[in-house]
Amino acid sequence: MAKNIPDSKLDLMLAEVEGTNIHVCSAQPTTFTEATTTFNLASDSVGSYTKANGSPDGRQNTQAGTTGTSITSTGTADHVAITTTTGSVLELVTTATSQALTSGGTVDIGSFVHTLRDPT
Repeated sequence: MAKNIPDSKLDLMLAEVEGTNIHVCSAQPTTFTEATTTFNLASDSVGSYTKANGSPDGRQNTQAGTTGTSITSTGTADHVAITTTTGSVLELVTTATSQALTSGGTVDIGSFVHTLRDPT
């Protein structure tokens, strides 16, 4: 018998980490405080999420990204974090292309995809 997790269940798992805020960070945060304060260089509200079939299989969730996000601290960005303010939850962290940011400027945060593969 083949292993299977229905797409509806994978979508629920993906929805579990859909946060409300996005943060550009100078290091990999492992807590809400690190993402929102310690390593935070720029923050914005999260754009929309879109679920679809994953590649090569499973399901994926694409976070739309933002444009013109205000930079509040100077530093080198190398991670992006998603948080939920209610409950102070760090939802997920992804790497980013290293980029020097200067306080007072703006940064565009590109879209990114996280994928749950089908069981094997």
